[in-house]
Amino acid sequence: MKIKEIRALDANGLKQKIAELSEELFRLKIRHASGQLDSTVMLGRLRKDIARVNTVLKEKEAAS
Repeated sequence: MKIKEIRALDANGLKQKIAELSEELFRLKIRHASGQLDSTVMLGRLRKDIARVNTVLKEKEAAS
């Protein structure tokens, strides 16, 4: 996910995006634990995306 896409969202959209990404990360962790996940790169990408969204959310909350 690109930072421009993240910054275009409002606070509610960011919170919803965090929930979606967290759910997807949970599903990938389960697949990884059961040995069904071929590439673990997606786990790191999702964690970084969640961190990016959280950072932008905190910036918007501080600006308000």
